[in-house]
Amino acid sequence: MIKKEMIAMLLAGGQGSRLGVLTQKVAKPAVSFGGKYRIIDFPLSNCINSGVDTVGVLTQYQPLRLNAHIGIGIPWDLDRNNGGVTILPPYENIGGSDWYSGTANAIYQNLEYMKSFSPDYVLILSGDHIYKMDYEMLLDYHKANNADVTIAVMPVPIEEASRFGVVVTDGKGRITEFQEKPPEPKSNLASMGIYIFSADLLFEALTELKDVPGCDFGKHVIPYAHEHGKRIFAYEFNGYWKDVGTLQSYWEANMELIDIVPEFNLYEEFWKIYTKTETIRPQYVGAGAHIERSILGEGSEIEGKVFNSVIGDCVTIEPGAEVYDSIVMKGSVVGAGTRLYKTIVAENTRIGKNCEIGAGEYRDNAVDPRVYAAELAVIGEETVIPDGIRIGKNTAVWGVTTAADYENGELPGGGYLVKGGEKS
Repeated sequence: MIKKEMIAMLLAGGQGSRLGVLTQKVAKPAVSFGGKYRIIDFPLSNCINSGVDTVGVLTQYQPLRLNAHIGIGIPWDLDRNNGGVTILPPYENIGGSDWYSGTANAIYQNLEYMKSFSPDYVLILSGDHIYKMDYEMLLDYHKANNADVTIAVMPVPIEEASRFGVVVTDGKGRITEFQEKPPEPKSNLASMGIYIFSADLLFEALTELKDVPGCDFGKHVIPYAHEHGKRIFAYEFNGYWKDVGTLQSYWEANMELIDIVPEFNLYEEFWKIYTKTETIRPQYVGAGAHIERSILGEGSEIEGKVFNSVIGDCVTIEPGAEVYDSIVMKGSVVGAGTRLYKTIVAENTRIGKNCEIGAGEYRDNAVDPRVYAAELAVIGEETVIPDGIRIGKNTAVWGVTTAADYENGELPGGGYLVKGGEKS
């Protein structure tokens, strides 16, 4: 193969358990976003916009839809004979088979793939963040500082810094200390989980740490580089970046797309976000429909009212239905007379007539308050909700449900109803 100056390794194998029922049947990077995209479209688009034409995508949990979406990389101009995009699942070798047990372990298991391109630099990315970044500028910064490792960081409120890996730098941007989710952070510069490694150091560190259980970049590889006196620099990023790993942050990121002046602009010509597209009929807006400040996907049929919402492809909003501050994903139907308030509806869901979802009093979730901790009703994909059902705030429903599943026709605030699957 042709030698590549820099290749990218895109970690896309995580379940995304904090998205609850949204990831029961799909990996987090393949979850719909913004009506027509999937989350993984953003780092893939960043790669090709930055001139990075060789990307290994590491998959593991529920990979079918993600693999089908990426295909051979045509939408991102990554269908190439030399490089392009390659799906890298766990595999069996002479020593047996291993699941990816940590971020760095996953990269280590694909050491031969990386070495086949003889790269000078390796870019490590996460598949579950929403942002636009020119990785070429990140590489230029890495070279200018003669760095061994460069970590993309961004300032966060100091009270939130304990959720992240935090770096402490000197006056020239060199990292002098790295803290992984510290209870008392010494800095507000948070790691974005985006790294450039000089290839020799990365290969050395991965080989030395190959037997460490759950080998991780933040916990093991970065400390290894620091202990061995390597030059580690922080590249401060001040653009839009969103980790959509929780239901609240996922909902917020979608809602930010429909601001009058969106902080994250999908309509820029010079930095397009690419995705797999299908041949779909045009939108249809009925004579009695009313739409305010919303995104409508192709093939959607709107007969009801939609306010401040993101509507995916081929969604049907029947007459008399009202949708407020909600996300309705591809192929779903909202029945006549139904009202949605701050609801996330996953793909191919059927909500019956005259339902009310996301209303009433907020209550703590009875099953998993770590995941469900917002005023959101969350409906998993391919769910069926019968006519006349009332579902409260901070709830989760997944599966083909019937009226008998709802006591007095209601799932109150904090409720959890899953049929046919394990607890998310």
